[in-house]
Amino acid sequence: MGDLLINLLASVIAGTAVWLAGFLLRRRKLSRERAFFGLSAGSSCLLVVSRHASSPRESSVHRRDVAALVELATIARECGAHADRVGEDQPTGEIGRLTEFCVGGPGGASPRSATHVRAILRGVKYEVFDDQERRMSFTVGGTAYVLSPETSYVLLARFWGPAGGRPVFFIGGLSAGTNLAAARYLAAHHPELGRTFGADRPFAVVLRVVEPAAYGTDLTELVADVTDVAFQPTPQPAE
Repeated sequence: MGDLLINLLASVIAGTAVWLAGFLLRRRKLSRERAFFGLSAGSSCLLVVSRHASSPRESSVHRRDVAALVELATIARECGAHADRVGEDQPTGEIGRLTEFCVGGPGGASPRSATHVRAILRGVKYEVFDDQERRMSFTVGGTAYVLSPETSYVLLARFWGPAGGRPVFFIGGLSAGTNLAAARYLAAHHPELGRTFGADRPFAVVLRVVEPAAYGTDLTELVADVTDVAFQPTPQPAE
């Protein structure tokens, strides 16, 4: 009987230790995720999305951009926060007040994205090279990333405003499909991004989506870290 009680007690202690180790591991993982995204339990974040570029309705959003918002809202929920969707015609407040996820390249349909590129991502230039089909490209660090049927690209960046505060996550793709690819990449790979850039350093990376017509977002890969060239200093006025 004594041996049975000892074995039972040892099993309880071992089980408790395993549960406690798992609990601490999950808690540490959650703390890192919250720090990376600038979120906390009970906090709010903003989901800013561009309107559907080819739709005549001002409030229309591409279905793949909607899917990207779902991915980002899931991130917020995992961190114990809640997300509020903000349209392009709604004020978002000053940068840094809340964590912001800004989805959509600045190709005429996303004034908020255009503002971020103009004011902070000054080393990045977006261009529409086919007005009829609204095919786009962006250039950063002297390299042009061009939309094609076989390959598309998206810029994924995190940065802060001049006053600091909460971060902005910028997803500027060449199509709505690449916006979704970047949102899914961010959800799946933020631990690796966190190990590389920490919780308090800005970053800008280019992702490539290969054969999107065949694979959707399944084959998305990081092709360039353009942090050093995407963030250019504010031009000084000529004396």
